[in-house]
Amino acid sequence: MGLLSLGTPMTWDDAKKHSDFIHGHGITQFLNVWDKVSKTKKDSNGLLWGDEIEYSVVNIDKDNKVARLSLNAAGVLADLQEDELLEENYEASWKPEYAKYMIEGTPGFPYGSKLSDLLKVEDNMKLRRKLIREKLGKNDIVVSITAFPTLGAPDFLYPNHFHPNPDPKLISLSPEILKNLNADPNYENHLTLEEILNNMKPSFSQSLFIPDQAITDHARFPTLTANIRQRRGSKVAINLPIYRDNLTPQPFKEPLPESIASIVERKQQQSTKISLPDAILPSKENHVYLDCMCFGMGCSCLQVTFQASDIQDARYIYDALAPITPILLALTAGAPAYKGYLVDTDCRWNVISGSVDDRNPIERGLREAKPGETKENGEPFQRINKSRYDSIDSYLSVGPDYTSPSFQSSSKSPKASNDYFKEKYNDIKLTYDESIYQNLIHHNIDELLAKHIAHLFIREPLVIFNELLIQDDENSTDHFENIQSTNWQTLRFKPPPPNSEIGWRIEFRSMEVQLTDFANAAFSIFLLLLTRTIKALNLNFYIPISKIDENMQVAQVRDAARTKKFWFRRHILPVQKEGIADNEEEIDSYELMTIDQIINGFKDEKGTFPGLLCLICEYLSKSRIEKETLEQLNRYINFISKRASGELVTDAVWIRDFITHHKDYQHDSKVHSSIVYDL
Repeated sequence: MGLLSLGTPMTWDDAKKHSDFIHGHGITQFLNVWDKVSKTKKDSNGLLWGDEIEYSVVNIDKDNKVARLSLNAAGVLADLQEDELLEENYEASWKPEYAKYMIEGTPGFPYGSKLSDLLKVEDNMKLRRKLIREKLGKNDIVVSITAFPTLGAPDFLYPNHFHPNPDPKLISLSPEILKNLNADPNYENHLTLEEILNNMKPSFSQSLFIPDQAITDHARFPTLTANIRQRRGSKVAINLPIYRDNLTPQPFKEPLPESIASIVERKQQQSTKISLPDAILPSKENHVYLDCMCFGMGCSCLQVTFQASDIQDARYIYDALAPITPILLALTAGAPAYKGYLVDTDCRWNVISGSVDDRNPIERGLREAKPGETKENGEPFQRINKSRYDSIDSYLSVGPDYTSPSFQSSSKSPKASNDYFKEKYNDIKLTYDESIYQNLIHHNIDELLAKHIAHLFIREPLVIFNELLIQDDENSTDHFENIQSTNWQTLRFKPPPPNSEIGWRIEFRSMEVQLTDFANAAFSIFLLLLTRTIKALNLNFYIPISKIDENMQVAQVRDAARTKKFWFRRHILPVQKEGIADNEEEIDSYELMTIDQIINGFKDEKGTFPGLLCLICEYLSKSRIEKETLEQLNRYINFISKRASGELVTDAVWIRDFITHHKDYQHDSKVHSSIVYDL
């Protein structure tokens, strides 16, 4: 989830006054690290890597056949962390996640660089699940599911005595209803005792559906929730298209949730039943409305982080993996249902992107700034194209060889043999902080990396702890990580921590968590093998960034892995090896391919596209690898091949089919509690 510091968090009104301070010291901290590590190089034979899995704890009520997300996970996490602290050579590490029903688990030690070390991945994932199970209460189970199908529906949480308590004046009620509410001088006299007590402790999220008790208690999480909402100027709003089945109402209109039904219906003297889209402005017909951070950050994912030998190596892998992010999003799709309804999408990505979108209306391009409407420091608000949780906005290129003794920023360094980058690939306008960019340039950092960092720093710090405001910039990167860790992009380019031997890293962040340990291991191992293959065969995956953005949207379409095509580079091997004419337009061509074609390869009138798995197998054939290890790795490779071909379906397709073929499903898009229990 990012930087987890302890202390007293500032409210947004206080935090925004310290934005420039955090930015200034964050860049100073980055530059201090840069001066120490930009020229360092690690042995490429000893590079480590690891994975991160987010689990959910679910309470199973066997008597009533109801499955609920369990807040007991907080106690389980505390017990696991105590074991981690006390036991020597403990093989797992545990951290809190955004939601109190979640547990984040990673290996206790990074995986090694040998191919035989890959066989430890699934075993460690199984061990983590076993360790969680040993701490669970009698009726709790642990699952790795992307989106719990009834998150935010009535009675989705255990214990089930918590209820949302939104302030009616902060939830975007329709003007007519809000007018009636404000016109009633005796409004508070109509409130029940429970409503009065709830209003005495204001909600961080102001959600109509999810109580704040679902948020982890660590101060970072409720503060993030409140400050995103306050900086944005309204609650977040996500509308997912409803999955239209035979008996889905036309038009589909969600009913009012209990949290506001009594308030709205008291004020409306009419016989017609009021729906959610009638009462709440952002809610749309034929859509499922989600209104808080927990709908996104309460989903689970699978992330993988790789060490690189030096900064050039890290930048090469970062750029090469960028076009892979939407492909693996589609292949790992696992979120076909939200809030008790089937939706017409399969992935969490746009939900989580919208759930932390703190851009105000000016930054979203909804209106122009009013006179005097500026940032705290007097600078104008800029138009920002994306949420701070989204796909990357620019490639980095391999960049200069900073490790060379003769390197000088003013000289034109010769391009590395694997530097395939061309300016035309960064084809979307990049918003960045000009003063920070100039500061980095003056520090001899190249243009592309300087713009990348300055782009991250257009975001304001969302959580600042009073006690940690003053830092030792030589030995801390907390202020840098404050910004870096809340830019939740498909890839994260990670500088080394101060005073460590860790090195430069790349975090791959687009995948959805899988239902089984085998599948999570397969995708993690596939990614590691792909990075090795990219380097060994000098592969080139560059396509325009705008095409990656298109692919990210296509990846979330229902059953995209089997039914959609994605932009991908046609010539991915070095030009000499492909034997094509020296024609830049042909060399750099990209086209629409199915995921089966991208992963498994194909032939057409233009020639042969090898497919990523074919190239991985070529890499393995040239590696020193024992027969038994290769046989075990082939299990994972075959799984990826079959998932890509459609022979094996994604978790999203499997879950959707389970729901739609369940005896209690009424073909009306509703996911009843008995279905979730059986799932």
